[in-house]
Amino acid sequence: MNRTSRLAGPRLPALLAVLTVWALLTCGVALAQPDASMNAGNGNPNNSANTAAAAAAPPPTIAELRAQFARIAPTGKANASVVPGAEDDARKQLAQINEIGVQADKFVAARTSELADLNARLGELGNPPAAGATEDPNITRQRAQLTKERNALDADIRLARLLAIDVRQRGTDVVSQRRQQFEAELTSRAASPLGGEFWDDLREAWPDDLARLQAIGSALGEGFDQALQPESRTPVIAAFIGALLLAWLGVWAAERGLTRLATRVLPAGRLRRSLLVIAIVATHVLLVAVAAHGVVEVLKAHAMWDAQARKALQSTAQTLTFMAFIIGLGRGLLATGRPSWRLPAIPDLTAQRLSALPWLVALVAALAWTPAEINALIDASFAAVVATHVATALLLTALVGTVVYRLKALRADAPDAGLPERPMWVGVLVALIVVLVIAIWVLVAFGYVALASFLASQLTWSGIVAAAFYVLFKFADDVFMSTVSSRSASGQRLQKSFSLAPQTLDQAATVLSGLSRVALFFYMLVALAAPLGTGPGEVFQRGGKLGTGVKVGEFELVPGAILSAVAVAVIGFIVLRVFKRWLSRSYLPSTQFEPGMQSSITTLLGYVGGILVVAFSLSALGIGIERIAWVASALSVGIGFGLQAIVQNFISGLILLAEQPVKVGDWVVLGTTEGDVRRINVRATEIQLGDRSTLIVPNSEFITKTVRNMTLANAEGRVLIRLPMPLTTDAQRVRELILEACRAHEGVLETPAPSLTLEGIENGLLIFQAIAYVPSPRLAGGVRSDLLFTILDALKQADLPLATPTTLVMAAAAPVLPAEPSPAPATPASPLPGTTST
Repeated sequence: MNRTSRLAGPRLPALLAVLTVWALLTCGVALAQPDASMNAGNGNPNNSANTAAAAAAPPPTIAELRAQFARIAPTGKANASVVPGAEDDARKQLAQINEIGVQADKFVAARTSELADLNARLGELGNPPAAGATEDPNITRQRAQLTKERNALDADIRLARLLAIDVRQRGTDVVSQRRQQFEAELTSRAASPLGGEFWDDLREAWPDDLARLQAIGSALGEGFDQALQPESRTPVIAAFIGALLLAWLGVWAAERGLTRLATRVLPAGRLRRSLLVIAIVATHVLLVAVAAHGVVEVLKAHAMWDAQARKALQSTAQTLTFMAFIIGLGRGLLATGRPSWRLPAIPDLTAQRLSALPWLVALVAALAWTPAEINALIDASFAAVVATHVATALLLTALVGTVVYRLKALRADAPDAGLPERPMWVGVLVALIVVLVIAIWVLVAFGYVALASFLASQLTWSGIVAAAFYVLFKFADDVFMSTVSSRSASGQRLQKSFSLAPQTLDQAATVLSGLSRVALFFYMLVALAAPLGTGPGEVFQRGGKLGTGVKVGEFELVPGAILSAVAVAVIGFIVLRVFKRWLSRSYLPSTQFEPGMQSSITTLLGYVGGILVVAFSLSALGIGIERIAWVASALSVGIGFGLQAIVQNFISGLILLAEQPVKVGDWVVLGTTEGDVRRINVRATEIQLGDRSTLIVPNSEFITKTVRNMTLANAEGRVLIRLPMPLTTDAQRVRELILEACRAHEGVLETPAPSLTLEGIENGLLIFQAIAYVPSPRLAGGVRSDLLFTILDALKQADLPLATPTTLVMAAAAPVLPAEPSPAPATPASPLPGTTST
């Protein structure tokens, strides 16, 4: 019932193991195994001797392992009622069973080599002689002895393997029992805090719980009084003062020292930012853990403490360490004193406003965990446990609500603070969190306090895990990009030392980054499952059958299988989408494949991945290939009648992607259609025309019809210009001007070089033809226009006119008029012709 008490216990070592190895070696063992540390410090002088004896003891025999296994009580059917301590008993029982299994496997591995040696020795001696034949008595005696040893050893190995099978079966039963107990615990209903029964039960149990509290308080008080006696007061007070200095001044000095060290040692870039955050978190955890556990050890050495008091001291140290982890993570991410080192894109004003948030989260988490731990220490009443669940659910949901409200207030100032526009998925996530908080309150009101407390703890822990693994994902990407990629100093050294191509290093960095992210993703799943009290192996064993299912004919519908199939489909398509995006944006651009080939590879892998996801989903649902034979038959009939064209286009699309006569980015001419191939889909291909419109062409058109691909073998385009000139034109001067104009244009390629030919004489004109090449056929029209303008201006300035078209005008003949009498000649009296004087 005390699920909340594990908020800071087993989860923190799991996360620290991923975060930093040396911090785990220092304090993770003490956090993950408090009982072992308590037993080590209980003042028993025989501990070291026992440890040495255990180390020197011979490995157990198979009979001893079988006896140990027989002493473990078999698991019974899970009861719906909650038994205090049942979860811890089941955990210890599972640990014992697993240890016996490990010993059995070691026994088999060790004896197998011995059995192989005995068989080899028997093989050297050969087979026994035939009946009536004789051999050396020593050989006969030696063969009999080796055969006896071989048979005994083989029997032990068989028994050990049988024991390993029994151990695995018993472990499966224990895990199943724990799962059933956990489900029964979560679905159990208690008195609602809105009713009087809840308060009546709490009032009745309060005297006994108070007596237990007073007892542990008295034990702690006596221990502190004994530790503060005159003979031990000085070292105890010095330990407290040293712990405070180490936890406050030590963390402050270490954080600034790490910053200076990173500035001096690490090169500028993203790696030192993420590495500094990890170092800050590890420093907070390490120093606070050393200080807290150091004080506990000093108190244990100078006073006598009972078991409950020891647990209380150990739990206090764990709480302080967990708070240090949250505070260090928040300070490392916000980086209020180092804005340029901040990992998330948060403005300075926003980071300043959120600076108190890590302290608030750490304090509320400690307050929510402490009552549950006290209940476990004093073996509190059921009413106290229920009240603790109510307080935990309300406290943690209040914390989540405060964080959401604070972030919403900051989003209101987004335009002024320079915050980017919030993605849609963030809004959906916030809405889901709000819905979950409301659902937790409803569960508390209806009495499902265990489930409400679990959901609240899981919600809080998920936020902490998300923040921690955000840092780890950034670090995983930065470490490979800063050490392996061709743009880094170490990558350049690798390139020079091993003669590696820059693209090879970039591809290696991208692949290593992707693999590390996948590994961290699985560790994140383990960390998220840590509140359930599970290990990595049990994560994949959870979620068994949720119901008996409904059988329809030979097919059985199981709710758990349906949920599993849906989960596999959703996760599979999400992973496929992320993989395709990573492939198209990160990996393939660093290869030598052209864009069309990159698009084809991404599309083909998308089809294959989609088929695999569907197959895995059907397998999770319990539908095999043989079960969908009728679907294939129905599809074959449908293909024969109405789906023939669709299948033809689909197969044509696969041929286009595989054979690649047409790729994305090609300029194709299909009939009267001419444009760029933008996308090859399952059924049709999208072609962008010159007027920016898109033409949808079925894929079968590219297979069954003639297609002109302008950029299939050569992506270069050609510019052709024909100019007529008069016969009297200086041909050499024209040649120089046109070639100079072609060479001067920035869009004309140098290789192949521009050329000018004199095609001949037509109709009394010289026909010049200029040819120039451009990087793409799409540029030919614009370059041709620019060249014409330049050539015409150059010819005009050189007084080289173009030929004028000859125009032949044909007019009708004028009609013949009758002759008129000629005018009289001029006379002195009439000087004008045709006039006479009188």
